[in-house]
Amino acid sequence: MPRRLLFLAHRIPYPPEKGEKIRSWHMLRHLAERWEVDLGCLADDPADLAHLPVLRAVCRAVECRPTGARSRLAARALLRARPGLPLTLGWFHDPGLDRWVQDGLLAGRYDAALVYSSAMAPYLMGPAARRPGLRRVLDFVDVDSEKWLAYTDGARAPMRQVWAREARTLLAFERRAALSFDRSVFVSAEEARRFAELAPDCADRLDHVDNGVELDRFDPSRSYPDPFAGAPALVFTGTMDYRPNVEAVTWFAGAVMPLLRARDPAPEFWIVGASPAPAVRALAGIPGVRVTGAVPDVRPYIARAAVSVAPLRIARGIQNKVLEAMAMARPVVASSQAFEGVRAVPGRDLLVADGAAATAARIGAVLDGAHPGLGAAARAAVAAGHDWSATLRRLDPLLEAPPERARGLAA
Repeated sequence: MPRRLLFLAHRIPYPPEKGEKIRSWHMLRHLAERWEVDLGCLADDPADLAHLPVLRAVCRAVECRPTGARSRLAARALLRARPGLPLTLGWFHDPGLDRWVQDGLLAGRYDAALVYSSAMAPYLMGPAARRPGLRRVLDFVDVDSEKWLAYTDGARAPMRQVWAREARTLLAFERRAALSFDRSVFVSAEEARRFAELAPDCADRLDHVDNGVELDRFDPSRSYPDPFAGAPALVFTGTMDYRPNVEAVTWFAGAVMPLLRARDPAPEFWIVGASPAPAVRALAGIPGVRVTGAVPDVRPYIARAAVSVAPLRIARGIQNKVLEAMAMARPVVASSQAFEGVRAVPGRDLLVADGAAATAARIGAVLDGAHPGLGAAARAAVAAGHDWSATLRRLDPLLEAPPERARGLAA
């Protein structure tokens, strides 16, 4: 009999055009080569439903539940709010998906389960999920409670109190979830160690599976059209309604670009990504700043960039935008937060800078030709440390055998 795996994800894991979908898609495809997979997921963008045939070609069964508009999700989360529980859980709870999961568990349909994101953990924490022989692995990806805590910096009432409550209650839930599952994984050893500091009683249940990059897709040897107007292009890629991305480009446009405008030729800052928030769209009114919105293919923008920038000040885990630019052999200037978890050597494979003056200085040095080997070294670093075929091999024994105590944190 083939082995059966339940895979749960808080968003439909296709198309892989943003960080959370990139990781979940590669995990799903990897596991589908070894297991018969039933996929349960939510879809908050109706356009994503057009991609269900791709998922059905990979999985034995797919149960995808549309969530409706964000306003509906927010209202549902508030209605389901309970003392001591994070709003996140109500946001991602769907009664129909829960019935589908519980029916499968009660029927003894699965040998193992992988739950992607702590928001989906409650589906696999009830009595039916605790039967002997069902191996359960939870992919936290990042320590999400730390992200909400970071949001409190500089926030005003009442949102400061809302973010603080979410950070506190989510951390408490993350600890309960980690103790409930057989094994929990994070996107990097650094994230796993941070969670172990916050929840020491969970330390011997933690591991990590690094993010990877598609080296064949992000291949600098291919020919790409030039989307730029001629001035040196500084490129930031990402989903542009995501708060850490919004804050990063707003800061860069306001603090770093004025320091670079005196250069001849003056570089332009290109913000490339779907769903730009109003604050991002407004940046297009600044001389030298371009906002593209969604593009058919992000690779030409990366391939033709003079510098790929990742000036994130709120960041968790490994940034796909950094890995993709390095895979394309582009010089990367990243903040220390965006560099976290990347298996590379600063100064050799990419440049790390914090603060406006240091960031502008590193970019200026690249534009002046001071780091001619940076791109080639970047490509070599991600090929050695972030090939999906290598990083995902850590996942297999976690689903198939009892864990070795604290193996992941020591590696």
